[in-house]
Amino acid sequence: MRLTAGSETSGRVQKGAFSLRWNPVLAEAAYRDGHWVPTTLADALEQAAAQTPSRVLVVDGAVRLDSRHTHDRAHALAQALLSRMAPGSVVSFMLPNWHEAAEVYLGITLAGMVAHPVLPSLRDHELRFQLQDVGSRMLFIPSVFRRHDYVGMLQRVLEGQQAAPEVVVVRGEPGPYQAYPTLFEDAVAPRALPALDPDAVRLVMYTSGTTGTSKGVLHTHNTLHALMRQLGAHWRVEPGDAFLVPSPISHIGGSIYAFEAPLLLGSRAVLMERWEAEPGLRLAESEGCSHICGATPFLEQLLEAGRRLDSRLPALKLFICGGASVPPALIREAAAHFSGAAITRVYGSTEVPVTTVGCPWRKDLALAAETDGRPGVAQVRIANPGSGNADGEIRVRGPQMLVGYLHAAGESEVFDADGYYRTGDLGRWRDDCLVVSGRSKDIIIRHGENIAPKEVEDLLLGHPDIAEVAVVGVPDARTGERACAVVVPAPGRPAPDVASLVAFLAAHGVAPFKFPEQVEAWQSLPRNDTGKVLKHVIRAALLDRSQATAAGASP
Repeated sequence: MRLTAGSETSGRVQKGAFSLRWNPVLAEAAYRDGHWVPTTLADALEQAAAQTPSRVLVVDGAVRLDSRHTHDRAHALAQALLSRMAPGSVVSFMLPNWHEAAEVYLGITLAGMVAHPVLPSLRDHELRFQLQDVGSRMLFIPSVFRRHDYVGMLQRVLEGQQAAPEVVVVRGEPGPYQAYPTLFEDAVAPRALPALDPDAVRLVMYTSGTTGTSKGVLHTHNTLHALMRQLGAHWRVEPGDAFLVPSPISHIGGSIYAFEAPLLLGSRAVLMERWEAEPGLRLAESEGCSHICGATPFLEQLLEAGRRLDSRLPALKLFICGGASVPPALIREAAAHFSGAAITRVYGSTEVPVTTVGCPWRKDLALAAETDGRPGVAQVRIANPGSGNADGEIRVRGPQMLVGYLHAAGESEVFDADGYYRTGDLGRWRDDCLVVSGRSKDIIIRHGENIAPKEVEDLLLGHPDIAEVAVVGVPDARTGERACAVVVPAPGRPAPDVASLVAFLAAHGVAPFKFPEQVEAWQSLPRNDTGKVLKHVIRAALLDRSQATAAGASP
C-alpha cells in the first residue's frame, strides 16, 4: 500500500537474548489484519504430519521428504540440540541446497532456537566474523562442496577460539568433527519441546552494508509468516504447486521457498544445489514446477535454454525476477516464450523481504517489464524534497519487516522517525507501481549477491602495490554488475593485475564472488573538497570508456 508518513514510533523490548524494535500500534494492526498469528511453523509441521503425512515437501534429486518423515527427523534433531544447549541459542548452518538443510532448519525451530544460515560461498574471513558476532553454538557444514574443503576451513577459523561452536558435518568425511547421522543415533533423554513465542526471534541472516561490515538481520516467526501470507495472496500459489529453488537457501528468498512455503502454502520445494540452465529447465519440466524465483542471470539463461531446447514450461505460472537490474526487454522476451506464465520484476531486501509483489498477471506485462511492481503488505513512501513523480529515497515498513539488527548501534540512521526502513535506493511511482531508479548505497550486485565495496577496499589497501583503491560496480550483461578495482599504484611499484588481487584476497579468506573482475590503474582518484572519493565520477568515466570502446568495435 502507498502511504504518507504516520505518527507511530518504535521502542525496544527484550525477548530472551535479543533486544527488538517494537511498535505496539503496528503489532496490534498486524494481528488484527491476520498478517501475524498466535501459531508458528512448528504448529504447521505438526498439522502437516497429522493430516497429510505422505505429502512431499522437499525434492532433492532422488530424495523426496514427506511430511511425516520430515516431522520425525526434525523432532529427533530438536532433541539432540536440546541435550546440548538451551532454547534461544543460535545454531548456524552453512549448507548447499540439500534436503538435510530443511531438517536442520525445522529442528532448530522446534527446539526454540535461532537459525543462522550462512552462504556456502563465504570463506574464512566472513565466516569467522559471523560465528563470533552471533555467538553460534553449533554449525552444520558439508565436508567438501565444489572442491572447497569446509572441514579444513573450520579448523582454521576455530583455531584458538574460546567457546567455539560444535561442528557437525552433514555429508562426507567429518574429520575431527561429528557426523550428521550420529545426532540421530545418540541416546538422549526425551525433553519436552519448549513453548514458542511467535514474536520471538527465530532467524538471524547477515546482509552486506555500506560500512563494509555485515549486519545480522533479525526476523521472528510472525515477520516470516506475514511474508508467506503475502506470497500466498499475490503469487497465485495453490496447494500442490512446486517451487524450483536454485537460489541459495541461505538467502532470504531461497530459505522461504525451501523451508516455509511447503508448510505454510502447501507447495513443494524442488532443490538445485547448483544452477545450470538446461538441467534446471529439465527439472522444472519433470517436476511440473509452477513457480521459479531468481536473479536476472537465471532468467536470461533459462530463456536461452528454453529456446534452444524448444521448451515452454507449460506448468509454469510465475517467474519472479529480482536482486539486480532487470532489463524490460528480457521480461517481454521471456513472457513471449513462456507463454503460459507471468514474468515480473519484484523489489525487496533481507530487511523487508518482497517489498513489492510484482505484477503477477500477464495482462500487466507492460508494468511487469517497466516497473518493480505493486507493494503487497508493505507500506512504501518516497522521501524526496519535491512532489509528483520525482525520484526520492524508497522507505518501507510492514508486518514482514525485520525487528531490528543483532546490534542496535547505528539503527537510528537506518530507520526514520516513523519507523520506516531507509533502503538507500531511489525510486518513483508509476500507476501505483514502484520504479527503482538507482541506488544511493554503495553496493555492487553481482549475480544477485550483494558486495560491500568498503570491505574489499579495506583489505586491498594492505596490498604492497596499492596506495589507493576504489571498488565500483560497472554494468555487465552476464552478471548484472562486475566489480572493478580502480587503483593508484604505490610509488615505485607496478600496477597490480586481476590475478594479483584475486590471490591477495584469497589469502585473506575472502569469498570468491567478491573478487574484482577488472582492474584499472589511475594516477589519482577524484575527490571532493573534503577528500571523499567521488565514485559516481569513477563509474561515469568507466562507462563512457566502455561505450566508446563498444562503438569503435561496431561495424
